[in-house]
Amino acid sequence: REGRERARLWRSEQRIELRADERHRTVTRTPCHRARLRQPERHGGRSRTQADCNMSTDEAPAPAFVPQKEIVYNKLLPYSDRLDRESDDILAKIKGHLGRAVLLRELWPGVLFWTRKLSTYIRLYGRKFNKEDHVLFIKLLYELVTIPKLEISMMQGFARLLINLLKKKELLSRQDLELPWQPLYEMLERILYSKTEHLGLNWFPNSVENVLKTLVKSCRPYFPEDATQEMLDEWRPLLCPFDVTMQKAISYFELFLPTTLPPPLHHKGFKLWFPELMDLWVSVQNLPGWEGHLVNLFARLASDNIGYIDWDPFVPKIFTRILRSLNLPVGSSQVLVPRYLTNAYDVGHIVIWISSMLGGPSKQTQQQLSGLFNSITSFFHPSNNGRWLMKLMKLLQRLPASVVRRLHRERYKKPTWLTPVPKSHQLTEQDITAFVESMKQPVLLAMFSKTGSLEAAQALQNLALMRPELVIPPVLEKTYPAMETLTEPHQLTATLSCMIGVARSLVSGGRRFPEGPTHMLPLLMRALPGVDPNDFSKCMITFQFIATFSTLVPLVDCSSALHERNDLSEVERELCSASAEFEDFVLQFMDRCFALIESSTLEQTREETETEKMTHLESLVELGLSSTFSTVLTQCSKDIFKVALEKVFNFATTNIFETRVAGRMVADMCRAAAKCHPVESLKLFVPHCCNAINQLTVSDDVLREEELDKELLWSLQLLSEITRVDGDKLLPYRPQLVPILRRTLHLKCKQGYSLSCNLLHHLLRSTALIYPTEYCSVPGGFDKPLSAYLPIKDWGRPGDLWNLSIQWHTPSAEETAFVFYILDTLLQPELLRLQGHAEGQLEMSRDDILQSLSIVQHCLLGAGSLLPALDGQPVPNLVPSMVSLEETKLYTGVDYDTSRENYREAICRVMRKLLHHILEHSEDDTKSLFSIIKIIGDLLHFKGSHKHEFDSRWKSFNLVKKSMENRLHGRKQHIRALLIDRVMLQHELRKLTVEGCEYRSVHQNLLRDLLRLSTSTYSQVRSKAQSVLFTALGTYNFCCRDLIPRVLEFLWPEQQHVTQQQFKGALYCLLGNHNGVCLANLHDWDCIVQTWPALVSSGLSSAMSLEKPSIVRLFDDLADKIHRQYETIGLDFSVADSTLAIAAQIVQTPLPLSSVPLPSAQDVETGRERQRARNQDALQKYEKLVHTLLECLAQRNLPWKFEHICIGFLSLLLRDDHPLPPPAVRFFVQSLNHDALIVRKMAISAVAGVMKQLKRPHKKVELNPYEISGCEEPGELMAGDRKDNRWLQYDGKNLLKTQEAWEACRFVEKTHWGYYSWPRKLLLYAPVQEQPPLGRSRDEMNEMEQIIFDHFSDPKFVDQLIKFLSLEDRKGKDKFNPRRFCLFKGLFRNYDDAFLPVLRPHMERLVADSHESTQRCVAEIIAGLIRGCKHWSFAKVSPLSLSHSLQLFHSLLEHKRVSN
Repeated sequence: REGRERARLWRSEQRIELRADERHRTVTRTPCHRARLRQPERHGGRSRTQADCNMSTDEAPAPAFVPQKEIVYNKLLPYSDRLDRESDDILAKIKGHLGRAVLLRELWPGVLFWTRKLSTYIRLYGRKFNKEDHVLFIKLLYELVTIPKLEISMMQGFARLLINLLKKKELLSRQDLELPWQPLYEMLERILYSKTEHLGLNWFPNSVENVLKTLVKSCRPYFPEDATQEMLDEWRPLLCPFDVTMQKAISYFELFLPTTLPPPLHHKGFKLWFPELMDLWVSVQNLPGWEGHLVNLFARLASDNIGYIDWDPFVPKIFTRILRSLNLPVGSSQVLVPRYLTNAYDVGHIVIWISSMLGGPSKQTQQQLSGLFNSITSFFHPSNNGRWLMKLMKLLQRLPASVVRRLHRERYKKPTWLTPVPKSHQLTEQDITAFVESMKQPVLLAMFSKTGSLEAAQALQNLALMRPELVIPPVLEKTYPAMETLTEPHQLTATLSCMIGVARSLVSGGRRFPEGPTHMLPLLMRALPGVDPNDFSKCMITFQFIATFSTLVPLVDCSSALHERNDLSEVERELCSASAEFEDFVLQFMDRCFALIESSTLEQTREETETEKMTHLESLVELGLSSTFSTVLTQCSKDIFKVALEKVFNFATTNIFETRVAGRMVADMCRAAAKCHPVESLKLFVPHCCNAINQLTVSDDVLREEELDKELLWSLQLLSEITRVDGDKLLPYRPQLVPILRRTLHLKCKQGYSLSCNLLHHLLRSTALIYPTEYCSVPGGFDKPLSAYLPIKDWGRPGDLWNLSIQWHTPSAEETAFVFYILDTLLQPELLRLQGHAEGQLEMSRDDILQSLSIVQHCLLGAGSLLPALDGQPVPNLVPSMVSLEETKLYTGVDYDTSRENYREAICRVMRKLLHHILEHSEDDTKSLFSIIKIIGDLLHFKGSHKHEFDSRWKSFNLVKKSMENRLHGRKQHIRALLIDRVMLQHELRKLTVEGCEYRSVHQNLLRDLLRLSTSTYSQVRSKAQSVLFTALGTYNFCCRDLIPRVLEFLWPEQQHVTQQQFKGALYCLLGNHNGVCLANLHDWDCIVQTWPALVSSGLSSAMSLEKPSIVRLFDDLADKIHRQYETIGLDFSVADSTLAIAAQIVQTPLPLSSVPLPSAQDVETGRERQRARNQDALQKYEKLVHTLLECLAQRNLPWKFEHICIGFLSLLLRDDHPLPPPAVRFFVQSLNHDALIVRKMAISAVAGVMKQLKRPHKKVELNPYEISGCEEPGELMAGDRKDNRWLQYDGKNLLKTQEAWEACRFVEKTHWGYYSWPRKLLLYAPVQEQPPLGRSRDEMNEMEQIIFDHFSDPKFVDQLIKFLSLEDRKGKDKFNPRRFCLFKGLFRNYDDAFLPVLRPHMERLVADSHESTQRCVAEIIAGLIRGCKHWSFAKVSPLSLSHSLQLFHSLLEHKRVSN
């Protein structure tokens, strides 16, 4: 039905036609699509392909939706049947609103808002759009990112999204997409080689270079086939080894030249430049700075064209240069050449080059590689150390990984449009063996390196994937002796680390190394002594070792299979026999853990005066112990588990542990057991703990005791941990658990009720959350008869992504009812008590309030996933927009029951009342305020997961994946537990995706409360509230605009009642945290036009005191952060017309079809008007900000520090697209003679920038160099002196002594032009009469020019300026200052020789003075004069006029020679 409706809609509206051949061409079935077709009923509901099948025969079938590449893990979520429709709806909205925003020319907020939504969509669903939409998104983003005057922060946002869209290049071929290269080149030239950035007229972020280069790399495969020749024509003229442009040219070649053209187009690709650049590389011997870029280009070329280039003639030279680049010490002197350190080749590209040249008929590369490693092997010896070692270790680590990548590409990777490796040049088995043999010896030496064994372990991991039989035996030979020795712990940790790397290859066995699995049990048994409380590093690596091997192997006793089966091989029989030891291993491991715990008790490790909290090392040991024990029990058979359970139960119940260190470790072990098999574990633990607690709390006196019995505390801790299991297994114990909670939640002892709150939290969390309940390496566990299933055959087996059979816990109706029963029973009374106290009807002590808040907080943490988000009216009029800025709501498996009370809103109401009551009556109750701040944070953000926990798990997942992945076979060949973990992370990611939430009145109230707490009297309260506030600021759309005026109220001088604490709190709110929003520096005119003047004016506030170091440091940090993070804010928000056509296509494409209508002609015209108005508004706010800051500076009592801050802000406001207003120009020119050195320095930079703004454009004309030289264009390239460039060269016989000769001469200022080749268009300056006039009178100048002219024509002003400039800045460290040079260059360029009469006497005096500072000053002036007179007429630059200056220059050089 859905398919028919869509087909009818498309036909009726006739918006787009899809030809059948195009449809079939774009349909490429990804693995995800195959899975969907193979298992359409799997997630409930019909697939879209089934809907098509049910159409009547007279209707044309709707085209099937084929995603480019979706995230497969979404298919494994328990609510996956709803995600197809959800993703369709979200994508349709994104297409509609993004297209509409572009058509209405609303870059901000519309386009920026919906491109962020698209970025979030890709993070959640992958590239789940069809090929047509994929191409259109890329084209739209490409048009947006290359808008010439686009604000830099917007450009970076669009660029990052475009990089993400282009990331999987196999999805789009060159036939699907073509992108021009010139717009990217122009953007890089404008930003990376900016002519105005060094003058402070543009402020770019530090990240912009990496973003732009990554963008070019992503677009490079889609450049047109003629692009290579166009690039060569553009950049060959820059090739001149005597000029800095050589570096620029080679950098551009490395970055832009396409190397993925198909073989039929090679004549238009690398064949145009390879011989030329290779000859250049061979000819240089002194390692110039640009040589590394050439090597990077050759490495990429080799990788993309394996088998199509004959490298044999160059192989010896290549390896010689690589060896030289390693900069190894040779001989006794060990001289290190500095430039070999800075200009050395990048190891990442070296390994790509080497691995791409391997194989082929000649085998020369392998011979050279073996020779290279033979020559450097001794440097890997553990006794050798130096700064060269890091590079060697990196080479060792990355080379095997690169060869594995190549092997994967040749043998296992799905074919794509990219050029495949010819059969003749694919790596043979012999090639692989030779490669592994050549690397084996250095890797085995590097295992014990002083830098650690990580690189060697990663190298061994990749080598073992290729040749386990060559790599693993020598590692085992080193490991067994290391396990026996007690005196060399470093040897043990190094070998265990390497064994972890090769674990999967060892355990899997296979035809190459079938005896590998037989080593597993001996290794595990010998590793047990490593669980040593006296050696932390050995203990942790042992835990990692045991956990890794246990994850790969089912710990099942298969010895009886020897008698039941006769189909076993010799190795299998040996493994079955050895598996009888698994039970001994588990029990011995537990004994080791118990010994570790007993030596970790507080009594053993603490003095009386020390803290009772866990140390960092102890917490790491606890984490290692619990995760390893959990892994071991997960992989155990039921029989072994029962023995282990009995053992851990006896240990936990026959001892009483303190609850800080040892108790936590034992409770973790019990929790691990309970999670593996909840039914058996709970049957043992729950009755025991409940009986113990009931017996110990029979007397009501216990409730009032401040110090509780240790047995009661231990029983509570144990019970709270074992309830962290599958929720439905807990339901039978409700009658026992709920009375325990009622009895213990109101204990007077804080430690007691805290443990009871943990029990409450875990009980709710276990029943309310969605999570996997088992992580076995095999679906369904190991408890099957050995005749039907032999576990040893699953050793090292990867999980099957499409048959994971994840067992999910989803809250049943009974569990949900139980959660709300607990909330009604335990939370509701606490809320009523707190409300009564807040309203003054009930007296509560501070301890009682804290106890109630603790219960409320733990209820919220436990049941948060079942409570709907806070709702309310959206805050109006935050930003004007013609596009919907609606919130995207994601389904996370929970259908909220609206018939029940929304406890999130109830908690919110009570907390606000209580907060206001405490702030008015007992603000010093900081502990309660801490709890309220935590609760507010959870009310706003918590839906079952915390961001920091998710980040930690994501990082841990990636580390484990990297240490155990099989990069050779690829295709997500991970172990099952890791795949389940990844699916769970996908679920948590959906819960935590809160970007772009609508800002509602309830959020507004809570943020204002947080702001009040952020300006509290107590510093810790301020700090905790600010942390929550900063998180909220990054969550809700445009809430900063609502909050900034309220923050600034604390800074304005008119506010007389503001305390110092409130003042500091407001400053911290503006400063933000290290990675969050900085309110003082939002890239928005509406915001900084308020914040910057307020910061400056706060210097007059009664609460400001420069005598307090903390306040001084705060202002320093604020000014520093603003200067570091400021990026030039845009004034022009125009959108090119070419972008509009693509946007219209996006709105109209089907699958899914957007319901957002195209804007009407009237809407489009309104959008155009609003864009003009926004440009005008931005310009007005810019000028208003400049004038406001100048008014702040005019305030009489402004302290010097704030004057400097204000001048710093003004200097940030110089731009290259709009001149600085005249009052600001006057201020900066006058500040050249300011008393403060820092102000003079800022003024010099600013006036130099103003000079650039006022520079008049000079006309250029196109000329043909061959006509000037009278030569024909040569047929081939030839560098150096030629007939066609002879007219450029200096000729002493034909000096320009007359005006006619001067004007007839063609001056070429670019010293590199013509050396190698000529530019496509040779543009030279037009004759003098066509240039801006020189010698202007004052009346011919504009207002800004007049201000500068008046000041520099004043002898007193110049006299004072020269005095300041000739002062010594730092004794003995005075250097030529480029900014001062730019100042004088601008003066002489813009005003020609108008100021020479005033400056000449000073120049004569300075030249005659022998002091270094005066010599430096006159050198800056003369340099500025020489560069600034470029466009002067012959009369002004003739020897007669400049003879004096030349004499000064000669005198200056003479002084320098004498002083040297």
